[in-house]
Amino acid sequence: MVLARTLVLQLLLVPALTFLSFSSPKVRNFRTLHVDFPKVTFAEGFQGYCNGLMSVVRGYTYNRHCPWIHYVLHAPWSQISKNCKNTDSFCEDFSQYCSLSQDAFFLTTCTRKTLEPPTTCQYNETTSTQRVYLLCNRKYNGEPTYIIGLLEK
Repeated sequence: MVLARTLVLQLLLVPALTFLSFSSPKVRNFRTLHVDFPKVTFAEGFQGYCNGLMSVVRGYTYNRHCPWIHYVLHAPWSQISKNCKNTDSFCEDFSQYCSLSQDAFFLTTCTRKTLEPPTTCQYNETTSTQRVYLLCNRKYNGEPTYIIGLLEK
């Protein structure tokens, strides 16, 4: 009886867990790196929101190099993810589906100040409310995986 239960669990759980592990890393990375709601406040030692945030981004991605630009949305996940539910647009440059958000989001753009060594990256912070271009992947249930850019005002 125990052997039968173990076999059933292996036949049901292993495929389910395998599917989940392959289906969502890009979406998890997007939520971790590009969604900050409600917006956090970093300690004074970070010298601003973007410097604090980018230290987290660099630590999460295990990347010593300083990205030139990084976008962070300050909105609930439900409002962001709905923009990828029904998209038929295909962005050939990225070989993925993409979408222009229906709503404008409050966002922070972190832009690197100058060429500096990896240990001293400094960022400028710009806040705005804009519509964004999102990469969507239907394999991930039509959820966002990356911010391509912003709609110019």
